[in-house]
Amino acid sequence: MKKQSPHHHHDDISLRLKKAEGHLRSIIEMIDTGRPCVDIAQQMHAVEKAVSQAKRTLIQDHIDHCLEDGVSLNEFKEITKYL
Repeated sequence: MKKQSPHHHHDDISLRLKKAEGHLRSIIEMIDTGRPCVDIAQQMHAVEKAVSQAKRTLIQDHIDHCLEDGVSLNEFKEITKYL
């Protein structure tokens, strides 16, 4: 049985990152097969945005559900430096 986590969006984040992983594999294939640089750059941009959004969701989830009970200023500073 899967352990219950206070992080409500971890399943969504994991799914997003798995999709980004598949897109990265496609990008490598595009490079290996000589696809146009514009096409590759477009796909890389999409992956970059997906990873960035996953990171923001993770940080927001942490702030919303882990720091609300007795938040320390140092912990808050630590997590927000990744925004």
